[in-house]
Amino acid sequence: MRALLTPEPTLSFSSIQINSRNPNPSRTWTSLHFLNRDGRHRLVGRKPRFIATRAVLDSATIEQLGLKESDTRNPSLSSTYRNSKLLKPNRTVLEAQARVCTGPTQTRPLSEEQTFKILTVRGELKDEEQVSKAQLGAFFAGMTIRANAFPEATQWSEGERCAMKKFWPLLVRALPPDVIFIADPEGSIMGLGSAVGPQFVGNGTSEMRLVGALREILAGGHLGYEEIQGVLKDVLTLKLEDGKSNGVSESLLSAFLIGQRMNRETDRELKAYCLAFDDELVNSGPAPVADVRSLTHYGEPYDGNTRYFRSTLFVAAVRSCYGESSLLHGVEWMPPK
Repeated sequence: MRALLTPEPTLSFSSIQINSRNPNPSRTWTSLHFLNRDGRHRLVGRKPRFIATRAVLDSATIEQLGLKESDTRNPSLSSTYRNSKLLKPNRTVLEAQARVCTGPTQTRPLSEEQTFKILTVRGELKDEEQVSKAQLGAFFAGMTIRANAFPEATQWSEGERCAMKKFWPLLVRALPPDVIFIADPEGSIMGLGSAVGPQFVGNGTSEMRLVGALREILAGGHLGYEEIQGVLKDVLTLKLEDGKSNGVSESLLSAFLIGQRMNRETDRELKAYCLAFDDELVNSGPAPVADVRSLTHYGEPYDGNTRYFRSTLFVAAVRSCYGESSLLHGVEWMPPK
């Protein structure tokens, strides 16, 4: 009220940053300077604010640690998050996967030029990472499911058809049999009567079961509870022999996983994933107990879509960086308030 009745003083803001010798460099003082009519300053201070900066890396810290700025932006490609023994994905194919390995309504078809670029990437181009078998399997699985089961708006574009028609004779000679099977499992998509896909059975009993399941998935179909559990127990083995995994083809496994995600798993398929290894845990002794200081749990509805899952998973990942534990589960498991 007093300010309204007296002539308005000149108001200016200033922020005083405590220098780095202070043990708490994130402390910031905010003050208001009022200029009186006689020209003198009257300082009105404010309590210090404390800003949490533990999760922020400034440019000086990045330089000291020898990190590239690009490494700190994308954890999926960062050397600070990834095991150095794991090869980085090919960026060109990764960008294409982000467009075509999605759901029936989210897929963005490629142009002819973009498809040409993908089909000519073989890892030997300058500044290009090697294309992994898993990337090949995921990409061609996405293309096959789109051709067989997606609505017209997200099926192959005219550019994709032209590019695939031109490159398919070369791909049949260059790609391994398991990838050719994924790209054209019944020999009907490309129209060239390739016999590789229809005759492909895989190597060993584990791959044979996986190939049988993939034929259903690549056609846009779904699997039963027991069928998924059988496949997962066969292919997701953790045993190592002479330092090598006794699993199956990376191309087939990636096609299986991304294919079910693109087809939107049913309730029974999701349940099979969640309970696939329950028997092993029960038979191996008492259930494991997590020794955590505190636990925050999130209950999410599930209807075949993951519109809530990404943001919740991101929150849980960020919390884990601070040593905070989280548990994600279905909303039906939420306790009463």
